[in-house]
Formats: sequence, C-alpha cells, structure tokens
Amino acid sequence: MDTPKIKKRGRPIKATLNQQKIIEMAKVMMRNDSKIPSIRKLSSALDVDAMAIYYYFSNKDKLLEALTTSLITEIYEPKAAIDWQEELIILASSYLHVLRDYDGLLQTLLTMKSDSPAHVFYQRFQLIVKPLNLSIEQQKSMLDLVADYLHGFSLALSCDGSNTLKIEDIRPPLTFLFNSIGKIN
Repeated sequence: MDTPKIKKRGRPIKATLNQQKIIEMAKVMMRNDSKIPSIRKLSSALDVDAMAIYYYFSNKDKLLEALTTSLITEIYEPKAAIDWQEELIILASSYLHVLRDYDGLLQTLLTMKSDSPAHVFYQRFQLIVKPLNLSIEQQKSMLDLVADYLHGFSLALSCDGSNTLKIEDIRPPLTFLFNSIGKIN
C-alpha cells in the first residue's frame, strides 16, 4: 500500500528549492498553460508547501516581477556590430518570440505594478539607438511607437487562428519607420 507524501511546512530544505528552481518551474507551467501559475499550483508542481515559495519571494508580486524579468532577459542582447536598424529588428523579433512562447505574458506585463521587465527592453533599445544621438523626447517617442506596434502585433499573432501572420512580417513596417527616423538626423 502506498503511503501518502506529507509536505513539510515552514522553511524549505535549501538543497531542493531555490529562487531559480521556482522561476524555472513557473516558466514551464506558463509555457504549458498560457498563464501565470498560481502559488498553489506552482508549489504542487515543485512538491512543496505553498509557504516554501514565500520563503524565497515575500509575495506574489515579487515572484511575478522575478518571473517576467527572467523571461524578458531572454530577448536579444545588442552586439553593436551591425546596423542599428537591423539590431532593432532583431530585438523586436526576439521580443515577439518571447511573447508568443509565453502566451499571457503581454497581458501580465501591461498590468504589472513593477517596471523591471520593461526596463530590460528599454536598456537594450537605448544601446541600439545611441549612435543616432536622439534627444530624450525623440527616444521616448521612438520607443513608444515601436513598443505599441510590437504589442499590437503580438495581440494579432495570438488571435491569428489561421497562422497567416509570421513574426518576420514586422520587417517592412519597422523598416519604413526606421527609415523615417534615420532622416531626422
């Protein structure tokens, strides 16, 4: 006869659980379920008591911030070895791939209180456009245009039941936008 597993309450055993393991499991669950897992489902998948998660993350918002930041750091890191327009297209494509692979991430990012994940994208964007010597206002306008376009495209991708949209389809509109921006200088 099988004996039921009894989950221990309180402080987790350090060798079996850590922040990275929690985040990696949350990523797997998010990829499979297309949504952020609840603390209860996450702790069940890790075979620990829910309070063990709170040992590493003081609240769900802290876990959510760590998870989304971890996902966004998967996007392309600029190399500055190629044309700024090409770098921005690669960054944009990479961002869309992460949003597609983790369906529900965009909605989570747009409703979060923390801006840590957005800051990761912004830093990479700034590295790419630095050679353009844009004013702060011009950089912000360009970032807003690109981010809004990418978010709209991501939503369209997630609603495209016939799979006619491809991430590569962003190249012509972004090239048009970037050519216009290049004429500012």
